[in-house]
Amino acid sequence: MFEPRYQLNTHLLDNIVQIKNLIKELNNQKFPGLVLARFEKDGYAISAHASTSIEGNPIPLTDVRKILKSAPAHIRDTEREILNYNKALHHLNSVLKKGSAVSKKFLCDIQAMVVGGLIDKNHQGKFRQAQVVVNNPKTRQIAFIPPNAKDVTKLVDELISYLEKEHDSIDPLILAGIFHKQFVIIHPFMDGNGRTTRLITKYLLARMGLDTFQLFSFENYYNQNVTKYFAKVGVPGDYYEVASNIDFTDWLVYFTDGIIDELLRVQKLLKASLAPMRLVEHEKKIIEYTKKHGSICKSEYSKITKRAHSTQILDFKRLVDKGVIVKQGKAKATFYTLADK
Repeated sequence: MFEPRYQLNTHLLDNIVQIKNLIKELNNQKFPGLVLARFEKDGYAISAHASTSIEGNPIPLTDVRKILKSAPAHIRDTEREILNYNKALHHLNSVLKKGSAVSKKFLCDIQAMVVGGLIDKNHQGKFRQAQVVVNNPKTRQIAFIPPNAKDVTKLVDELISYLEKEHDSIDPLILAGIFHKQFVIIHPFMDGNGRTTRLITKYLLARMGLDTFQLFSFENYYNQNVTKYFAKVGVPGDYYEVASNIDFTDWLVYFTDGIIDELLRVQKLLKASLAPMRLVEHEKKIIEYTKKHGSICKSEYSKITKRAHSTQILDFKRLVDKGVIVKQGKAKATFYTLADK
């Protein structure tokens, strides 16, 4: 039976409260659709870049954005890692509304997406059947010996049962953090363990209302100091010698520290993005007229402004791009209404 040991110390409790407050604040704020669309698009790129970079993928974020935009036909393995991770992100986001529970099949399906086309098919979507070791990324010496292959299914079953049993009694932040570390320790697959763990953790956090797909990328925090991440999430030695002494407290503090760091990053960027949204006088005229009359067309705008005809067209376009007004109708019948915020 899996019964993780941890302490709800002051630091951890304070982190949980701060995360809940940050989530509430972000959810209560209204941002223009154009701003959110831009951040959502970049959220996938940041997650795909960070999570694969943690595992050693050298492709910079600027190139990751290009790869996700064009999806090149002939790709290298490093590019396939990016595309695979992005595919898994979109898949998990699509099944989120169904509220699918985490199961062994669920885990295997995600791992199969992560490693598709990168490793032997016999190791895709299946728990490992052989012993593996985890090397120190710096020294390349053996740092950890995971459980024997014959025990993997049992240990995964116990972890899933723990998530289900404690779903309503333990804070979901704690559950997501415990899953993350324990799944890394079990190391159930021949390859793709880290990426799969981070994807499922994103899913667990999203189920608690933390938008981990469109805006939020906690992987980004780990990628800032990969050595520290590996030191916190892993354990040294032989699993059977250290399992009974594993304490999750330090990891949970680090895990929640990372969520706060990323939430603050997103909050700062969203607020900064609103600076260009400040309206100049002629834009205010369009909005005030539209509020009063329900809509505005070019001929009506011409009566309340002295701006040149070509400039008037640009005025409407800028407000549409900012998500303030919406274009309706076509050609000469074109008019504009306020966006639904």
